[in-house]
Amino acid sequence: MKSLLTAALFGLSSAFSFVAPAQAQRELPDFAELVARQGQAVVNISTTQHVKARAMPQLPPGIDEDDPMFDFFRRFIPQQPGAPGAGAQDARSLGSGFIVSPDGYLLTNAHVVDEADEITVKLTDKREFKARVIGADKRTDVALLKIDASSLPVVKFGDATQLRVGEWVVAIGSPFGFENSVTAGIVSAKGRSLPQENFVPFIQTDVAINPGNSGGPLFNMRGEVVGINSQIYSRNGGFMGLSFAIPIDVVMDVQAQLRATGRVQRGRIGVVIQEVTKELADSFGMKRAEGALVSSIEPRGPADKAGVEPGDVIVRFGGNVVEKSGDLPRLVGGTRPGTTSQVQVWRNGALRDIRIDVAELNDDSIDPRRGRRNDAPEARPKANRLGLVLSELTPQQRRELNVDSGLRVEDVTGGARSELRPGDIILAVIARGKQTAVSTLEQFNALLSSMERKVGMTVLVRRGDNQTFLTLRAPDDSK
Repeated sequence: MKSLLTAALFGLSSAFSFVAPAQAQRELPDFAELVARQGQAVVNISTTQHVKARAMPQLPPGIDEDDPMFDFFRRFIPQQPGAPGAGAQDARSLGSGFIVSPDGYLLTNAHVVDEADEITVKLTDKREFKARVIGADKRTDVALLKIDASSLPVVKFGDATQLRVGEWVVAIGSPFGFENSVTAGIVSAKGRSLPQENFVPFIQTDVAINPGNSGGPLFNMRGEVVGINSQIYSRNGGFMGLSFAIPIDVVMDVQAQLRATGRVQRGRIGVVIQEVTKELADSFGMKRAEGALVSSIEPRGPADKAGVEPGDVIVRFGGNVVEKSGDLPRLVGGTRPGTTSQVQVWRNGALRDIRIDVAELNDDSIDPRRGRRNDAPEARPKANRLGLVLSELTPQQRRELNVDSGLRVEDVTGGARSELRPGDIILAVIARGKQTAVSTLEQFNALLSSMERKVGMTVLVRRGDNQTFLTLRAPDDSK
């Protein structure tokens, strides 16, 4: 009986050993049908740029580019007319793209076609066409191209806002020139903000993306394009599991403007913002850290004219919630110039509604002037309990800085936990949700003594032409 039971159990486990892999295999996604349907609309893009090569110096015999002395001779030996390498040569690069209309419009990255003299588009049926740039937007890295063709296969568009973190996505492109290569992965995160990229809430994936994939489509499992593969994070130039795609809703707004006018219009309101940390939120009397903190305002700009003040926290713009500071540039940039937008700010412990007339963002909208360094007064006061040595501004210094009040940071001593630097100007102190301008040491010290030691102090600081909010803590707060 025991042997029969053992045999039965063995047979049962054997059955599971055959069934379980089959079930697991059926649960894995099948990308073959998606690629067969949508892959024909993906193209290979090659560009050529005519560049003038620099003349090379006449090197001594036996010295080539691998020799340690090559750089010395290249830099210090005069170039000879007619030397080898002089004249013109072509710089070539590869990328990907996808067709969005049967009459030959296609999308790719702006950096793929930047400064290209010739652009060649190769279809999956091996036909090649010369392309022209209808328009390119470097701020979002989107370019619209046109080839003279008809009855072309096109992609389907999806809704990037409906993507879920963890769902499967597929990329098709030409990594290292290998045309129509397919890679797959999952959505790692949404709404990523990258340095110097203020207008794109990137889709982060772990799809293998390499040089040549740029400009190619990112598909969801329904075969819909949800983004353009644009960037990777890498320490060695190759794929490391961090890829970033431009959401298709951003892309379609840009391409519509490029097709209509060849350029993209963006809104601006003339503010410099920073993230609201937990410490800053506590200083402003906010229940949680949210919104975009206005650190400085463009004089006579849209926000200034509307009554926005440094220290305001913008929590809503145009009916949209501003969860973090990175949300605001995208919301403002996506607003058409000339629009009047409703803005909600947190000021002095209460919400206020402000109407702002949005202006147009131009490349020269930022004042390039730099702040001037002021000479320290002869008499230097002692450090306060925050470890700061401060001095009052002279009338001349106030005129030069164009401020009505403020204290100059002369030194940061005693292990003070502060991001302040000598030369910074403290314009105001925020306490219990209220912002108070400071102009004398007596006033600053009174505000300091009224605050609890473990709470710290938030100050508005002028550094050069920029303003920012910083939270200061005494050296012994952690004891």
